[in-house]
Amino acid sequence: MTRDRPRLSGTNLERAADHNQRVTLHAIRVGGALTRVELARITGLTAPAIANIAKRLLHDGLIEEAGQRRGARGQPPTRLVVRRDACYSIGINVDRDHVTLVLVDFAGQTLARRTEDIDFALPRDVQAFYRRSVRAMLKGAGVDAARLVGLGVAVPDDLGSIDLPGRPPTYAEWETVDMAALFAQPLALPVFVENDAAAAATGEMQLGLGQRYGNFFYILLSSGLGGGFVCDGAYARGARGRSGELGFMLAPGEDGAPEQVQRLVSLSGLAEHLRGDGLSLAAALRAGTPAPEVERSVARWIDRAARRLCPPLDAINCLIDPAVVLIGGRLPSAMLDALAARANALIADATDAPGIAPVVRAALSEDAPAVGAAILPFSHFLLPKPGALWKVSVGEAGVPRESTSL
Repeated sequence: MTRDRPRLSGTNLERAADHNQRVTLHAIRVGGALTRVELARITGLTAPAIANIAKRLLHDGLIEEAGQRRGARGQPPTRLVVRRDACYSIGINVDRDHVTLVLVDFAGQTLARRTEDIDFALPRDVQAFYRRSVRAMLKGAGVDAARLVGLGVAVPDDLGSIDLPGRPPTYAEWETVDMAALFAQPLALPVFVENDAAAAATGEMQLGLGQRYGNFFYILLSSGLGGGFVCDGAYARGARGRSGELGFMLAPGEDGAPEQVQRLVSLSGLAEHLRGDGLSLAAALRAGTPAPEVERSVARWIDRAARRLCPPLDAINCLIDPAVVLIGGRLPSAMLDALAARANALIADATDAPGIAPVVRAALSEDAPAVGAAILPFSHFLLPKPGALWKVSVGEAGVPRESTSL
């Protein structure tokens, strides 16, 4: 059996040493607290190599010793953990109905959060929100701005051009905005931009159920509907970086005519469904027990949405064979659980596929895109990069380019 693979290219000791250090650091982040012996077993590196890498990481302040593990004979081995305060990052998720800003430490813990529900916020609105929020967040969390490594931005693809209900003509400004310039003040930080579903999948891969599953498909239910595929612990971007766009897939609508899945399976679709029953989206998302009429309307939408998801789920199972399908987004956890359960029941009855991955609510649900965006600077500067050992990668039409994958 043969398969396509990256064109091989030699490397040098400096590149290999950097990669080994990133792999070791990532293993400690995922493992929580590991000894040097365990790190050697997990990474496949020799004990002397791990000893040298650990010494460098300790010197650089990225990890620390966290006591000894007892129970074995002889001198108890010392455990290594990441230093939460080694560095920090900011993530911002810009969607068509809200903007969310988070501050995270190196372990991925959210230290501060700001969010605003704003329909179709223009670039200047998002810029103003960021500028009035970021310093207050840092001050409240006691974080020095000098310890920030970067800013990650998670936005849906084609943010300003996809025709969703209520989109104003001025929203097309997003198609030409320079993200680095938009967030240049008040802090001079490197800016990393990613599709929101890809950011959510990356966050789940680093901090959520992706630590248990190396192969999964992530469904992000936001104002629209997006997806992302993680294969063997790496995000699979596709030839044009557009993998996972299940929101644009067609499925039979209420009248049997094909319709984009995201027209119903999205917050926009839920809002439209609720309006048809004389209700509001805010009533459905409000904390606490919803009114009986809201509960009944949401239950009908969950059944409709699960049925609309069946064709994409069937395709996902047949084409990429994930271990699990994770679903997250800005729905309450109970609604996501109900949607996952209904989809599981329907797909089991509707498909003859030999393998069916269960649909499960993601560990990082509501803030997954923002937290995933905050991981982007860590990934770029400190964590393993797919293809890091190749000097070049093969781009469009086979033209080599410097690898910039995160």
